[in-house]
Amino acid sequence: QVQLQESGPGLVKPSQTLPLSCSVSGASITTGDHYWSWIRQPPGKGLEWMGAMSASGSIYYNPSLKSRTSISRDTSKNQFSLQLSSVTPEDTANYYCATRDGWSDSPGEYSYWGQGIQVTVST
Repeated sequence: QVQLQESGPGLVKPSQTLPLSCSVSGASITTGDHYWSWIRQPPGKGLEWMGAMSASGSIYYNPSLKSRTSISRDTSKNQFSLQLSSVTPEDTANYYCATRDGWSDSPGEYSYWGQGIQVTVST
């Protein structure tokens, strides 16, 4: 059973960079055909796929967020991370890490999810 757990700050100030990490157990982030994604849900809105990293290390970004998003991984810790720069209050959301076998940028197609972390962007 794959398990994911997000960690990071719950409050970030506007213009700062939001750093989030996802710890993975039950699977290696470097093997198989898994895609490791970040997905968010602003209050009252739907799920938004932000980007993904394949097991081989290829990275894919949502074009609407690409200029502000960076995904990386620490294979020694079996973790992958997200950095979202120049945040505004519109980036306030629940942030999730998730994984599935095979490529998808559709949140509804992801099989395994972390519990999510609520992030507020505010002064």
